[in-house]
Amino acid sequence: MEELLELALAAAESGAEVLRGRDAGRLGVTGKSGEGDWVTRFDVAAEQAVLRTILDRRPHDTVTGEESGTHRPEHPSGIRWSVDPLDGTTNFIRGIVYYCTSVAAADAQGNWLVGAVNAPALRRTYFAVRGAGAWVEEDGASRRLEGPVPDRAGRLYGTGFSFDADRRERQFPAFAATMRQYTDMRRLGSAALDLCLVADGALDGYGEQGLHEHDWAAGALIAEEAGALVTRPELPSPAAGEVPAADRLAAWLTARERGIPG
Repeated sequence: MEELLELALAAAESGAEVLRGRDAGRLGVTGKSGEGDWVTRFDVAAEQAVLRTILDRRPHDTVTGEESGTHRPEHPSGIRWSVDPLDGTTNFIRGIVYYCTSVAAADAQGNWLVGAVNAPALRRTYFAVRGAGAWVEEDGASRRLEGPVPDRAGRLYGTGFSFDADRRERQFPAFAATMRQYTDMRRLGSAALDLCLVADGALDGYGEQGLHEHDWAAGALIAEEAGALVTRPELPSPAAGEVPAADRLAAWLTARERGIPG
């Protein structure tokens, strides 16, 4: 596990280093699946940096990246990485600081082992190891994350909505019902960072529909290891070298205080 965590942190840092070179005049923005769903040349460059870091050290691992798909070795090790090189692309384009590089590794049974989320504009790196807890490193100091504060007044809920107007309209009723248990909400534009803020206790809960696996792979493990109750979209457990269908649009991912309905 120590080797995998070290590599996850190094890979996330390699992507974040690319993002630190943000140049508003050279973003290279193009559309993906629809209006509001963007990719920049930084997404692509950051993913290539992450992939090089992982595969240089572990060439027999499988790596699934948001932009380039799945890289399968001839003789897979049984470890698979899920990479979001730039979670919060719209924020990145607009100069809003909530964006990050997210890297996580799972075993052949689909158990998430390590995760790292590096937010360069915030100068924070969140990370976790399965069964061993979660931490944040900021300004050279690390501290353990302990999740949402129990029974706190003024509970805050984080969420996000689809780029597609019809799908977004269908999301609103479930959101409204959930908000009866919270006082207010925040919408950061990065699922990975929303989950890390649940881990850090800044948010008391988070839920979002229609996420891809790379959006939540690292953040969900970090929140879970901090003590939050995490419900992931149901994905098949992949055999070595196989990749689950990551896009389950009807499924919600939630993270919240244990014992509190979400």
